[in-house]
Amino acid sequence: MFFYTNEVLEHFRQPKNVGTIDDANGIGVIGDPGCGDALQLYIKVEEGRLIDVKYLIKGCPAAIAVASAMSELAKGRTLAEAQDITDDDIVQALGGLPEIKLHCSNLGASALYLAIKDYFDRKR
Repeated sequence: MFFYTNEVLEHFRQPKNVGTIDDANGIGVIGDPGCGDALQLYIKVEEGRLIDVKYLIKGCPAAIAVASAMSELAKGRTLAEAQDITDDDIVQALGGLPEIKLHCSNLGASALYLAIKDYFDRKR
């Protein structure tokens, strides 16, 4: 049996920044909604800064908490700062995750990197 921190439970029960951005200029998708955790991340960038970050998530409580915490960490940062957000940063923001759930932290940082990459690809 494993236990979640208060931070994980708070982000799971009241996730922040859920939704989509109609005029997103970067989208990152990771996971497989057919058989497990899946995250769609939408970013809005102005003058090199993430002014909005929203997501849709399908997954366990840890995956939902990871997406919520990642969105809070990324929102308002420059693209360079957001690219520096790691799985460990997300886990720390949540006060830790049970070892069996650490793989969920990969969803957040990976989707963020993919959304930023999509942003730059669209600018070409």
